[in-house]
Amino acid sequence: MNRQNNSHLTGVVLIIISAIVFSTAGIFTKGVVAGPWEIIFWRGIFAAGFTFVYVLWRGTFRDEFIAMGKSGLSVALVGASGIAAFIPALKLTTMANVALIYASAPMLAALLAWLWIGERLSFKLVAACCATFIGVAIIFQGSVGSINFQGDLLALWMTCALAVMMAIYRRYPATPAAGPAVLSSLILLPTGLLLGEPFLVPIHELAILCAFGLVFAVASVTLAEGARRIPAGETALLSVLETPLAPLFGWLFFLEIPPVTTFIGGALILVAVVATQISHRSAQA
Repeated sequence: MNRQNNSHLTGVVLIIISAIVFSTAGIFTKGVVAGPWEIIFWRGIFAAGFTFVYVLWRGTFRDEFIAMGKSGLSVALVGASGIAAFIPALKLTTMANVALIYASAPMLAALLAWLWIGERLSFKLVAACCATFIGVAIIFQGSVGSINFQGDLLALWMTCALAVMMAIYRRYPATPAAGPAVLSSLILLPTGLLLGEPFLVPIHELAILCAFGLVFAVASVTLAEGARRIPAGETALLSVLETPLAPLFGWLFFLEIPPVTTFIGGALILVAVVATQISHRSAQA
């Protein structure tokens, strides 16, 4: 029993660490002068390198890469499109808007799973999805007519990509995580060279992007290791911790003050996600 309790506690700690680390993405992106494609290029190289070392350390190279299959390749391609939208979104809109739109991903994934796999949608989940869509619409309404609107659209694209990835993992649960993550980073390198000037990035910013890659790899690894130890519903609920932290970091580091519509729409999304996860855990109890 103690061993089981220790494993659960370790899983909870790892998921919390992952959420905190993931929430710092905006700090690295907004903290450098380098453009989105320069950031995507170097973040991709360092994240792929660190994750590859982790795969070798675990001895799972064959499972993660050679045996990833079509589902793994699909995750890599969809993930690459999400990354290509995520970094520019952080440059164009507030960290709060990106985080709150991103929080709607579980609801979108549930709808996709219903359409594709035939997973049952409860009345509570349908209501939560409706609340989520209304929340996203409110956030968008506050950005219409400003550069934030472009960033919000990219954040929505990134969120849809994440939802598709979640649906793929639900349909093909044996799909590996680390291999597709590495491949998604590598896929974007040629485009980063073509659309950006990564080799003109100053050394001090290169060090920041190296840290960004390491942080992304650590967040991915802790999420994967934590998810092995606790139920999926609890993982999703703890991951929501990232949502309020990102706006807080945006305010502390960049004095970003989101419009009132962001708070209203974000509150709807957070309530919908948390209520759904609590309901899910209660049903399993």
